[in-house]
Amino acid sequence: MISNSEMIRIRRQMQRRIRDVVAERRRARQMEATVVDLTGDPTDTRPESSLTPTA
Repeated sequence: MISNSEMIRIRRQMQRRIRDVVAERRRARQMEATVVDLTGDPTDTRPESSLTPTA
């Protein structure tokens, strides 16, 4: 049987881990957004020649 204080400790530890993961993912998204701002749209991987309209 888990005591009440142990349950509180485990719950706090889980919440701390969740906050850490959320913060890490937020930082990763921010870093990715910074790279996108510096380099342009990373989803458009077509070569420039295919971006120009043809007659």
